[in-house]
Amino acid sequence: MKLAIVGASGAVGHELLSVLEKSSLQYTELRLYASPRSAGTVLECRGQKLTVEVMPEGRIEADVILASAGASISKPLAPVWAQHGAVVIDNSSAFRYDDNIPLIVPEINGDVLEQHDWSKGGIVANPNCTTAIAVMALAPIHQKYGIKRAIVSTYQATSGAGAKGMSELLEQTKNALENKPVSNEVFAHSIVFNVIPHIDSFQDNGYTKEEMKVAWETRKIMRAPNIKLSCTAVRIPTLRTHSEAITLDLEKPAKPDDVRALLETAPGVEVRDNPSEKLYPMPLTASGKYAVEVGRIRSSEVFDGGIDLFVAGDQLLKGAALNAVQVAEYMQYKGLIK
Repeated sequence: MKLAIVGASGAVGHELLSVLEKSSLQYTELRLYASPRSAGTVLECRGQKLTVEVMPEGRIEADVILASAGASISKPLAPVWAQHGAVVIDNSSAFRYDDNIPLIVPEINGDVLEQHDWSKGGIVANPNCTTAIAVMALAPIHQKYGIKRAIVSTYQATSGAGAKGMSELLEQTKNALENKPVSNEVFAHSIVFNVIPHIDSFQDNGYTKEEMKVAWETRKIMRAPNIKLSCTAVRIPTLRTHSEAITLDLEKPAKPDDVRALLETAPGVEVRDNPSEKLYPMPLTASGKYAVEVGRIRSSEVFDGGIDLFVAGDQLLKGAALNAVQVAEYMQYKGLIK
């Protein structure tokens, strides 16, 4: 199998290479593509030094393409790559809401991939990072108890805005500590020593697009169109890992101990829930980890029989690079790709 990464020089691109190092994915050739600005950069994967090439405007000679260059690139070009026979696993928002394109978290709905013929190429969408982290905990709970309503509050790291977001936090922190002027370009306001309840553009209903993505994508991935979900997305001054406080109204009443035991058997989930030992999900412990941490599991004081919980997941991994590679691994294991 010939494998390509588009957007290899970005934050997610680097994580893709790191995940591939440990991956079971088998390929005979790996090529890296990025903008002309990054062309010529030498990166390494599985002991091989690879030179980043300028992304071609047309066909890419690959069987599988892991695309992480943004919707403005993927929207026009991913269909071209697919028409030439490539399976494109796209990390952007370009195709997530297309009914004909699967939106996949392998542990939850990987079987959807088996309903398609990939022999002539096609596109698979990777979910929004916040959604991918949330559904790792929500899907097992929904399967057993049924989720009627969910209220989600997110605490999202600056790396959600890419490498530029992380750089802005570091630069602002340095300037603030040295009593120098602090300016912002990536975020709507200064992020240092601040939180900003504004991610992506505001919609007519008062929610931001980021908040609505969580609702739309959760329903699609979990095949649960009737779940009512309200989200407030907040940018916080950390470098990586998104955290989320989630309140659930359930069709069947649940006890915290039973939910805890259920999630301890869920793939890709690590239960970290011992308040007496000060153990709970945090960016500090979840960063760099493949599993999504889940904790603070307790009975809801609002919904009878409902559950409150807190999750933390590295959005550059399960929220992006790791999930994309896992999709390719699943497809190869099932014989859907070479």
